Amino acid sequence: MASIYLNKLSKEERRNLIEELYNIQSGKCFITQDDIDLDLHYDLLDVDHVIPTKLGGKDDKSNFALTFSSANRSKQASDLNLARRIYSFLKIQEKIKTEEDRSSNLDDILKINQGGLHELKFKVENDNIKYSLADIADTNVISLPVYEDKLSKQKYFFTNLPIEYLHHDNIINPRPIGSNIAKLISEFYEGNPQLHISLGWIEEKSDTNSCQVKIFDGQHKAAAQILLGVRNIPVRIFINPDIEKLIQTNFRAGTTLKQVAFDKSVQRHLGSTLYYDRVSRYQKDLDLPEDNLNFSEKELVNFFKGESRELKRYILDAVRDKVTKHPDNKLMEYVDMGGRAKEKPLSYSTIDKTFYSFFIYGDLLETPISFKMDEGKNPRTLEVEQITKLMNILSEVIFDDKFDFNIGTFKIEDKIQKGEDINADHVRAYRMAKEEIVYSYLKLIHKIIQNYYISTGQIIDEKKVFQYEFTDALWNNIRNFIINLADLPLWKNNTFSTTVFGSKQNSGYWTEIFGTGKSSQGIKVLAEPINLMEMQKPKM
Repeated sequence: MASIYLNKLSKEERRNLIEELYNIQSGKCFITQDDIDLDLHYDLLDVDHVIPTKLGGKDDKSNFALTFSSANRSKQASDLNLARRIYSFLKIQEKIKTEEDRSSNLDDILKINQGGLHELKFKVENDNIKYSLADIADTNVISLPVYEDKLSKQKYFFTNLPIEYLHHDNIINPRPIGSNIAKLISEFYEGNPQLHISLGWIEEKSDTNSCQVKIFDGQHKAAAQILLGVRNIPVRIFINPDIEKLIQTNFRAGTTLKQVAFDKSVQRHLGSTLYYDRVSRYQKDLDLPEDNLNFSEKELVNFFKGESRELKRYILDAVRDKVTKHPDNKLMEYVDMGGRAKEKPLSYSTIDKTFYSFFIYGDLLETPISFKMDEGKNPRTLEVEQITKLMNILSEVIFDDKFDFNIGTFKIEDKIQKGEDINADHVRAYRMAKEEIVYSYLKLIHKIIQNYYISTGQIIDEKKVFQYEFTDALWNNIRNFIINLADLPLWKNNTFSTTVFGSKQNSGYWTEIFGTGKSSQGIKVLAEPINLMEMQKPKM
C-alpha cells in the first residue's frame, strides 16, 4: 500500500530518511543483509513499511526499512521481517548449491545457527530418563517419563531440546529441504502452532553415556522454526530403537502410504540403504565375513522369504542409486531431483521411467554378488558403468556448454512464439530432454544395441543387455547415432513451436515421427524417416 508519509516528503527529506535508515541498519539491506553503497546504489533502493499498514503497521519512520528494490519487489512476504527470514534460507540454499552442488538439509540450518554441536549425556533408570545439558552451562538434571508404544514396543520420551543437541539423520531421512519451506516459515511466523512434533532417536552405548540426538522426521518444521530464531525444538525421541524398522517405516510413509512427500530419488536411496542392511544381516546370520559376497540376489531374497517383494525392489533401488550417485555421471548435473524446478531440463522421474526402466535388468540374478567383481566384469557393475557411460555421451553431445541454466526451462516455447531470441543449442537441449522424446530415442538406442549383437552372431538375453560388455565398435555406433540425432534440424526449428512442440505429446507421437518423418497430424517434421543404419555412420 502506498505511503502518505513518504509521498509528502521532499527530495531532500527523502534523502535524509534514507541516510538515517542506512545508519540504523549499519549500511545493510533490511531483507538481504547485503552491504549498501549510497553512492552506487541510491537509485536502486526502496523505502518500505516493515509491517504493512494493512496488517496494522504504522505509516511513519519508526516502521520503515531500507532495501534493495530488486529484493523488495521479489520478496515472498509483505512483512519485511518475514521476508528477511525467508531470504536468509534462500541464501543458504544458493550457497550450498554453488559450493557443494546439492540441496540444503537440516544439518546446514543447524550449523549456520550454532546447532548440532553436542551429544546428549543421559541414563535410563526404570521408567525415567535423566539427562543434563552441561555443555551449554545448564547443569540441572532433567528427569522425564519413558513411554512404550504398545504395538511396536519402541520406548520413547518427549522433550523440548536446545538445537545445540540436535543432529540431522541423513540415513533414515536423506530428503533435502526445498523452497516450499517458505510456507512453513510463514505459518510459524504468524503464530500458528506446530501440530506434529519432530522425531529423533538415541541409543545407549556400553562405553559411554552420551549420544547424538538424530532427527529423522519433521526436519522442515524444525528448520523453519530455527530460521525464525527458535532455539528449543519439541521432539519425540526413541530410545534404543530398531533402526531398520525406523528406516522401513519412513520408507513406507513416503511410498506405500504416501504420508510423506518423498521424491523418487529419495525413495530409491532409502531402498538402497535397506538392501545393504539385508546383505549385512545375511552375512551375520550365516557367520560370513563382511567381504564374503559369494551369494546371489536370488539366495538373499529366498533367505528373507517374508519380504521377498520388498527386497527385490530394494536390490533394484541400489542399482538405480549407484548410477544416480556415480561420481563420473555428468548427466546428473542436468537432472532436477525433485522434479519441480525450472532451471534444469531433466527430472529424476524422466530418468527413472526411461534409462532405469529400459536398461536395468528387473529380475534377480542367480550368479554370486561377487561374480567377476575383481575383473570389473560383474553384471551389475557393468550395468551401472555402461548406463553411466551412455548418460555421459548424451550429456556431452546435447547438454554440455549448450544448455544455459540462467535461461532454464520456464515457458521456452511461449518465449519463442513471442519472438524472443533464445540460443538454438539451448532450445535443442530443452526439447531433447522432454520425457516422451527421451523415451523414444532411448528405445532406438536399445534397438541399435540389439541389432549389433544380431549382426555379430551373438546370442544375448535382451533384458540384460547392459550386463554385457560393449565393444568399442558398439560404443561408436551409439555415439554416432546420438550425434546425428542431435544434428537433425527439427530441434532448432522455431516454426515447430506452435505445432510439434506446442504441447506435451506421448511417446507414440514421436515413434511415428521417427518412423515416418511425419506427425500424426500430417506435419512433415523430418526430411525422411530415421534410418538406423545410416544414423550409426560417422558424420562427414
